[in-house]
Amino acid sequence: EPSLEETLRLWHLFIEQQGAEPFMLFVNRCSRALYERYHKNQTFCPDIPEPVILLPDVKDLDRPNVRQLADELGATVLISNETQMQRICGTPRIAAMHLEHFLPRIRQDDLIIVPADRSDIILGAMVANFADNFPAVSAILLTGSLSPAAATLELVGGIDAIHIPLLHIEEDTMQTAFRVQSLEARIDVDSPKKIATALGLFNDNIDAARITAALAASKSDIVTPAMFEHRLLERASLDKKTIILPETEDERILRAADILLRRRAVNIALLGNKSKIIARAEALGLHLAKADFIDIKDKSYRKSLAQKYQAYRSHKGMTFDAAYDALSNATLFATMMVATGACDGMVSGATHTTRETILPALQTFKTQKGYTIVSSCFFMCFDTRVLVYADCAVNPDPSAAELAEIAIASAQTAQQFGIEPRVAMLSYSTGTSGIGSDVDKVRAAVQLVRSIRPELLVDGPIQYDAAIDPDVGKMKMPQSPVAGRATVFIFPDLNTGNNTYKAVQRSAGAVAIGPVLQGLARPVNDLSRGCSITDIVNTVAITAIQAQGTQA
Repeated sequence: EPSLEETLRLWHLFIEQQGAEPFMLFVNRCSRALYERYHKNQTFCPDIPEPVILLPDVKDLDRPNVRQLADELGATVLISNETQMQRICGTPRIAAMHLEHFLPRIRQDDLIIVPADRSDIILGAMVANFADNFPAVSAILLTGSLSPAAATLELVGGIDAIHIPLLHIEEDTMQTAFRVQSLEARIDVDSPKKIATALGLFNDNIDAARITAALAASKSDIVTPAMFEHRLLERASLDKKTIILPETEDERILRAADILLRRRAVNIALLGNKSKIIARAEALGLHLAKADFIDIKDKSYRKSLAQKYQAYRSHKGMTFDAAYDALSNATLFATMMVATGACDGMVSGATHTTRETILPALQTFKTQKGYTIVSSCFFMCFDTRVLVYADCAVNPDPSAAELAEIAIASAQTAQQFGIEPRVAMLSYSTGTSGIGSDVDKVRAAVQLVRSIRPELLVDGPIQYDAAIDPDVGKMKMPQSPVAGRATVFIFPDLNTGNNTYKAVQRSAGAVAIGPVLQGLARPVNDLSRGCSITDIVNTVAITAIQAQGTQA
């Protein structure tokens, strides 16, 4: 510690001598003892006036993932998939004994180094990967000039399950082990787990608001998709909420939970048997120990929730036994965890339909005060800005009153996520030029929004080009505060909205985040069944931010 303090003083002096003003000093890779002693009160090296932030040493950041290992060694990848190549390699362990002696000695995430002709070790490690009572290794690195047996590779490759990455290098075992030990770990674009871990570590130990304020020389209206996604996780982490994920049988859900926990963005509750989920997570190379686990088969939970669900549905003649049986449905169970306040929000839909996700919420806590329908919006992230499109997922043919609700809810969503709402009520004509029932519906909706929220900037009927393009807007609606400047786009029906967002997403390369459900009394959000891991991460962060603004 004395030498570290002296190093800090020298760096502080050096920075000042260069004519720069120190703002904050970071000490990286601190021992656990040093970190625990000083990080809470930040009294390390008190004679330096600026804050000295200690960041603990984290083993995962100092280890390569399987992709980096293969690239650095020049190894051939025999069996794997891209997500498994992102697994972080643990302790290198040479398999130099018989299988029965080797199996008890492996540990979670070990990197197994073994001669290529040891089919027994390959098959034994693969089987251990699927067994709940054995740890899962990160990869198997085969060594030597011999090729692994073709029958072994065919057998392993034919298993329709999670595969341990299988690599081969034509060097002897000891030489390979020495090279592995000397590898430098990197954090790059192919290291999503390490990136998430590093960002979570940073956010846990620094005052992000202070840094942002100090660095913000000017404010820009430019918001890239990466900036927007980063801000979602940053906002969520400021006031952590607990989001429950009921679809734990889906690998994407578990991978997203791993990233969110590494980022320290939210608290995660996983619905299902803890030991089974942990075993599956370990086979995938994920760390979910910090999640909460809620077993749907827990009778005490079921009884308590059944009583409350019966009360919600008593007007429909619901009995306790019927309520208890109904709670075998994972989505309903998770919704009731939100309804009772045990969790702050729910994200579902990776394996369920939109109706299956929304219906339990409508049967329990229903809509917010002032709303009669649930609607949805998408955040459409372009190169330099983010727009809101609604309703693109829920209401097929909204009435004028429902369209007004969608507009008000979407403006509220935009504002909650830092987008100044300027609402364009879209139609096939602009201003007073068009006639017909469809245009009249939009016109009536505009008047309703203005009467309910007179302070809100809203205009319509308006065509998309007049809403988005300043020159067209000035020509078609020169007096409008929205034309050419719209940020929230309300489509007249689901057919138009759904097709437009998908056309823009695919043709213009926009990142579509959503659907985000609006109007519910408590946050519940729906996933597309084709969702990516990033989609799930973003949706959970959005749900957490919605929960921050929810009044219990």
